[in-house]
Amino acid sequence: MALIDDIRLFAQVPLFSGLSEDKLRLIAFGAERRRLVEGQTLFREGTSADCGFVVATGSFRLYSTARDGSVKDEGTAGTGTLLSELAMISVVERKFTATAVEDSDVIRINRPLFRRMLEEYPDVAMMVQERIRANLEAMISGAAGLAGRFA
Repeated sequence: MALIDDIRLFAQVPLFSGLSEDKLRLIAFGAERRRLVEGQTLFREGTSADCGFVVATGSFRLYSTARDGSVKDEGTAGTGTLLSELAMISVVERKFTATAVEDSDVIRINRPLFRRMLEEYPDVAMMVQERIRANLEAMISGAAGLAGRFA
């Protein structure tokens, strides 16, 4: 794929929507493309995460393992999905395992690249902060809705 295709893809990712083409170009130019074949694991639950991945083509099965050893299906990630977005900002562990359902391509955005974007463009840092805050508020609201089940 050409750089312009990656820029178009990034423009569809919710975290990056609204960024100018120049800013998306910076990310696309510094990112790395990776090809995975069906059944290949992109990353494993519990491992240290130092980057995020945008699914460029194909799809990934997401799953985690419970303490009792049972496998919990976390869904499927398809084209345009950003996996491990917090890893682009902070040291975190992967919360699930991602395995290619079919031959797939991802674009790896490492933490130094993304931090450079945040440092050079404070408006991007504010936008990312607001989107992360909204995601956390939605998660907290969802958890609060479950509180009655555990009382």
